[in-house]
Amino acid sequence: MPREIALSSILVPTLLPVFLACVLLYLLVDHLFARIGLYRLAWHPALFRAALFACMFSGIGLLLWA
Repeated sequence: MPREIALSSILVPTLLPVFLACVLLYLLVDHLFARIGLYRLAWHPALFRAALFACMFSGIGLLLWA
């Protein structure tokens, strides 16, 4: 995995675009889960949302490592 990505002669960390893409994906998944009522089954919905984002971000980050 490269350490930096050059965007218009600006070096940004590799995980920054991954983080931004993950935020967009998380918002879509969160909206879907709220719409189908999945959060009613969770013991602590805020903790479930945080864990969902952490799993998504780490999973996508690990895909780049391979």
